[in-house]
Amino acid sequence: MSEQKLSDNERLKGQSNFLRGTIEQDLKDELTGGFNGDNFQLIRFHGMYQQDDRDIREPLHNVMLRARMPGGIITPEQWLGIDAFASDHTMYGSIRLTTRQTFQFHGVLKPNIKLMHQTLNKYGIDSIATAGDVNRNVLCTSNPVESELHAEAYEWAKKISEHLLPKTRAYAEIWLNGEKLGPDEEPILGPTYLPRKFKTTVVIPPHNDIDVHANDLNFVAIAENGKLVGFNVLVGGGLAMTHGDKETYPRKADDFGFIRKEDTLAVAAAVVTTQRDWGNRSNRKNAKTKYTLERVGVEAFKTEVESRAGVKFEESRPYVFTSRGDRFGWVEGIDGKHHLTLFIENGRILDFPGKPLKTGLAEIAKIHKGDLRMTANQNLIIAGVPAEEKAKIEKLARDHGLINDEITEQRKNSMACVALPTCPLAMAEAERFLPGFIDQVEAVMVNHGLSDDHVILRVTGCPNGCGRAMLAEIGLVGKAMDRYNLYIGGNREGTRIPRQYRENITSAEILKEIDALLARWAKERNENEGFGDFVIRAGIVKPVVDSAKDFYAA
Repeated sequence: MSEQKLSDNERLKGQSNFLRGTIEQDLKDELTGGFNGDNFQLIRFHGMYQQDDRDIREPLHNVMLRARMPGGIITPEQWLGIDAFASDHTMYGSIRLTTRQTFQFHGVLKPNIKLMHQTLNKYGIDSIATAGDVNRNVLCTSNPVESELHAEAYEWAKKISEHLLPKTRAYAEIWLNGEKLGPDEEPILGPTYLPRKFKTTVVIPPHNDIDVHANDLNFVAIAENGKLVGFNVLVGGGLAMTHGDKETYPRKADDFGFIRKEDTLAVAAAVVTTQRDWGNRSNRKNAKTKYTLERVGVEAFKTEVESRAGVKFEESRPYVFTSRGDRFGWVEGIDGKHHLTLFIENGRILDFPGKPLKTGLAEIAKIHKGDLRMTANQNLIIAGVPAEEKAKIEKLARDHGLINDEITEQRKNSMACVALPTCPLAMAEAERFLPGFIDQVEAVMVNHGLSDDHVILRVTGCPNGCGRAMLAEIGLVGKAMDRYNLYIGGNREGTRIPRQYRENITSAEILKEIDALLARWAKERNENEGFGDFVIRAGIVKPVVDSAKDFYAA
């Protein structure tokens, strides 16, 4: 891509002195609550986005921080630490569980930013590389049943995260008052880092709870006799697109083949460095791995990875995905420990009227001896509970509204990104819109005799993909206030991209469309046929087979 003019992000990365910029000096500027010039972008590499509250007419600059928690596992002590910080030092007082299997703080004002990083560090947490042109928080299936397999997969998620982290000491110097130790090197990411953001997962079939096709690099665990032997490697997934730009589109990942587990880090680095060197650094809208694969060809990319890793991909091992939602309630692992999955609507942990969720989780953390697991579906697992502690944990959960037996399957299988008022990219509501919209969808489901069934339904406030609507059976992608594009035809397993069915329509119009579609599904479907599979079979929409060629086809 050297013949084309580089994007300005390449300039600012190259001039940043390995992500330092003038952030340290900017922190001392009391005239503004925000960050100036290049620092506005550079703080993203430190896990933060500058935002304001879009419900307020006057800008109130603050930051959102996304923590680095590979596999989403957090200890009770860490939870109590982030709970206290959210209460005392954020504008909203909440903890937000995200689709990246971690937590976010929203509304941290400039005087509290350094304190935030130092508080996290005290509890063994950081936010290095959870945003920006780097490999971000590594996801791992939250599977609590196959305990030994999960433990090994989780260890690989941590190893991958550490291996691909930026090596610059900028984070420690700026936020933790670390010693300045001389020149930096970035052997994997390079001095100008990656062309665009990069996402990695470790998944344990048959649960696709981390949505492999939303990510650049995926390691699908292959086990023999309950022991991990290696991974199938899937490359080039991604969901973001740009309204009106047909050169952008969601894309499924390609299966490169099987590798032995001891080759995992070499292959991870090879995929990242190939994308580093071959990715588009001129047009950021076409800079992700999925577009590199389309431009150079899957086989050429795969061959280069093999060369760099010194590993030959074997034939892909068979596996199947049967589900991707979280399994709510108690599940017993093979180790005899019990795991309680709690439904957290939109991942927003706060004390609501009659539902003091945040207080309840703090009370559980005070007595829980296991760990907590944040899921990629914005829920939380109280994991590793001995049988004799189950009743006590469940009582606390019920007393604080963390367990509600009336929650429908439809609500459990619906999800939204944060969107307004804090996300600067949001074009429409998502998190605040979803609960009331699901009330209406539930009424439609009841009317058609579908109250015990569900559709994978997701809403995003813009086309950047955070809510993973482009892997839903019904996906709403925001265009303007109360206007969305309606997509249908994904499947329950998360292995098919949906197709646009209606463009730029209101929520009331969407509900009418859903009513008509669900009426047909209820009457015409085959036994156990999911909604997305039905609309494809019935010819209501054509399946997306090759996104680069047919995503925008009629």
